[in-house]
Amino acid sequence: MTRRTTWVVVGLVLAVMVGTGSWYLGRGARPATVVQATVPTATAAVTRTDLATTTQVSGVLGFAGSYTVVGQGVGGTVTSIPAPGDVIARGQSVYELDGRAVPLFYGTRPSWRDLAVGVTDGPDVQQLEQNLTALGYASSENLTIDQHFTAATAAAVARWQRASGWVANGRFALGTVVYAPGPIRVAAVGAVPGQAVHSGGPILTATSTTSQVTVPVPTIQSYLVHVGDAVTVTLPSGVVTPGRVDTISTAASLSDGSGGSGGGGSRGSPDPAQATVPATVTLADPHAVAGLDQTPVTVNITSQAVKGVLAVPITALVALAGGGYGVYLDDGGGRRLVSVVPGLFATTLVQVTSADLHVGDKVEVPAA
Repeated sequence: MTRRTTWVVVGLVLAVMVGTGSWYLGRGARPATVVQATVPTATAAVTRTDLATTTQVSGVLGFAGSYTVVGQGVGGTVTSIPAPGDVIARGQSVYELDGRAVPLFYGTRPSWRDLAVGVTDGPDVQQLEQNLTALGYASSENLTIDQHFTAATAAAVARWQRASGWVANGRFALGTVVYAPGPIRVAAVGAVPGQAVHSGGPILTATSTTSQVTVPVPTIQSYLVHVGDAVTVTLPSGVVTPGRVDTISTAASLSDGSGGSGGGGSRGSPDPAQATVPATVTLADPHAVAGLDQTPVTVNITSQAVKGVLAVPITALVALAGGGYGVYLDDGGGRRLVSVVPGLFATTLVQVTSADLHVGDKVEVPAA
């Protein structure tokens, strides 16, 4: 083949390729159909309401107070003992010793001596007289409640002894009763029937009957908690019940850091990030937690709150091209975008400030 023939063939091939390429390019340049997605919308009313954000901390639901009952006086043999969970009120038997009931009296001071006519004055005498009066063995007409153990006191003691099956001698021996500030709930028993108990020997431990939540508040959040603050407590069942902060300690405690897996000698070192301060919460409705003890709960503490503010659903907010936020206002004649200044975000609502919004206005939100 000559050089001329070769270029002719090459030229024909190029012509075919160019023509073919032009056809494919023409097909590829055909304009595509543009599909625009639409989001269904609804409207929600602008409201005036109170908003709050909460911080959640873990707590344990139990009972307030801790009391240890020990043997006093000459001691004896335990003949009856209550079961954990039993509730004991004033005048009821806490346990039996040598077949005789040792009842509960209310008071903040333990017994430390025998009481009879002639003893020195003391608050233990007054405490005894208060209980004898409360139980109906004395009255303001025949006994003055004070710190003096008089013949009238001895007479009231004798009436109580007679009703209880004791020798009515008017003397009140050490170990005759157990004192606690109020009704008690047995937490654990330390003695069994048939066991000999001497003075100071443990018999049982108890709590009050007041439900209480113990909360280890992280120190970094302790500024949120104050005595008297209203809180809510979420129970394992999901029920939310109100409560109030009763106490909060000023002393923090540290974990030992033993949960770490690293080396370098840090195992067992206190972890400042885990420091907590103990707080207690008293529940407004004790019946809501009846039967629960040592139960994990969640305490919801209000960390920020505003009252009487305009609010819209968070989903109503739209970001503005120039920065900031707005909402689409449906004013009956159409929709228009108005600028708003967001405030506190709380669950599904957000506080907004705008001269264009009023209570009852309708704003656009995505349809459910």
